[in-house]
Amino acid sequence: MRIVAGDYKGRKIYEPLDKKTRPLKDLTKESIFNILEHSKNERISIKKSIVLDIFSGTGSFGLECISRGASKVYFIEQHKPSIKILTKNINKFNCEKKVKLFSENVFDLKKIKKIGENKFNLIFLDPTYKEKNISLLLNEINEMNILIEEGIIILHRHKRSNDSFDSKFKILRTENYGISKIIFGKFI
Repeated sequence: MRIVAGDYKGRKIYEPLDKKTRPLKDLTKESIFNILEHSKNERISIKKSIVLDIFSGTGSFGLECISRGASKVYFIEQHKPSIKILTKNINKFNCEKKVKLFSENVFDLKKIKKIGENKFNLIFLDPTYKEKNISLLLNEINEMNILIEEGIIILHRHKRSNDSFDSKFKILRTENYGISKIIFGKFI
């Protein structure tokens, strides 16, 4: 695992030692950023953006955003071994001033005061493939009104997952990479 582009391009990311954390593959991550940079409907500038990385794991996605010029990344992760690796990665890239790490239950977003005080350009959700409550989390994000109007939400799911979404969440694009499915969406 490595950073694909930007200031930290080519630098390796510490990987988890356990099987619970499923890091985002470099090719998938690179494809996501190509879509964000070059597509018509899902285009968003990472430079100077504020990003929320939920179920952060190693921090691969959020650190890629920092490398590409994001002004701030908020990580939310509750799995203790992942928090250790994520902290190690943040320290390795010396980006402590550009990140905020919350070791909280992601389904209690409203309790994380700093999250509710922000408007995010991009929200990335990378739950375990078995997680079934994604629509509940999306509803909470929508109720909190923390995504800017032209902001994008990206979900990393198993290609066979059959998530159902509220009618307020519009899927803009879906891409499959191996066993992964990447869903780009926004609230309407």
